Amino acid sequence: MNSQLHEEYRVKRRVTLVCAAINLVLAGLKLLIGTIGHSQALIADGVHSLSDLATDAMVLVAIRFARDEADAEHPYGHARFETVATLILGLLLLLVAAGIVVDAAERIANPDRLSHPGFLALSAAVVSIVANEWMYWYSVRIARQLQSDLMRANAWHHRSDAISSIIVLIGIAGSMAGFPALDALGAIGVSALIARIGWNLGWSGVRELVDTRAKAEQVEEISSIIREVEGVKAFHDLKTRRMGQAVLVEVHLLVASHVTVSEGHMIGDRVQAHLLRQCEYISQVLVHIDPEDDASRGKIQLLPGREEMLQRLERRWRDSGIELPVERVNLHYVKGVVDVEVVLSLGSVDDIEGAQRLSRQLVEAAKREPLVGEVQVFYS
Repeated sequence: MNSQLHEEYRVKRRVTLVCAAINLVLAGLKLLIGTIGHSQALIADGVHSLSDLATDAMVLVAIRFARDEADAEHPYGHARFETVATLILGLLLLLVAAGIVVDAAERIANPDRLSHPGFLALSAAVVSIVANEWMYWYSVRIARQLQSDLMRANAWHHRSDAISSIIVLIGIAGSMAGFPALDALGAIGVSALIARIGWNLGWSGVRELVDTRAKAEQVEEISSIIREVEGVKAFHDLKTRRMGQAVLVEVHLLVASHVTVSEGHMIGDRVQAHLLRQCEYISQVLVHIDPEDDASRGKIQLLPGREEMLQRLERRWRDSGIELPVERVNLHYVKGVVDVEVVLSLGSVDDIEGAQRLSRQLVEAAKREPLVGEVQVFYS
């Protein structure tokens, strides 16, 4: 594990443990005071806080696995453990919203079941609101620093707890003022907000798991950087997907058709280096080098390999009476044919006229091969 991943894990773990400790204290406080102060709503809120401890434990497990680097079983890393946890948290928020609605409906239908709490229960609700709101801002600040959807989801879970405590506060205040149904009506309204938050988080997780592309502004930034790299004539098939908080990129680069393999590879390396340096959210770049624009090409036409092409060329040259040792033959597969570069030793000819004559013979013989395109002869 590199130092950056270790530091991120350490920060996430610290935030989660702090919030878990506060939730444990809040749960005990609500259950105790709810029982003493005769507030069913506060007791239910205490049970809700206990459920948050299970959520915090799940977050700890998720960030523990998400920090692991790639291995044989997970070649792209473990970042999507965090994505799965984010999806689960979104579903939990939806369940919380549904639970609030069900509880509110039952209390409206049976007003005699409503308790009559006092100032002690009211004070506990205020403490819960303040504590949960502090945990929300504490967690969301770290989530923004680390660009972690999981931490952001957990932050919103604390915000939902604060909203639940506000509902409890309204219910207790309403009961004390003689309006026992007030908290139930407020609960139904606020549950819609919680459900919306849960839906957004859950849908975000689903979109990542089905490899939805990166944000439009990120794709545009990536495209602009690729265009600026020297040697890139054009590009196509740009694909992006999210992996936790990171983005993976795949792209086909169009380079000059007769550049060397090493030059084409270096152009790809420069594209990769520029993207990784200028876009901190990118974790991996996969580049495919194209010598011609194959974006609209249909079925790939497989031409003969190097050994077969050399055998065909040598047969054509022998048939033409050319028996010279060729130093090197470069093959360029473009536009459905094979362009040929023949390199001969200067010692194989006596003068310029002889070199020109031999070159014409080599070219004419090679072009009798149907799959051969352009032919050039060089002397070294």
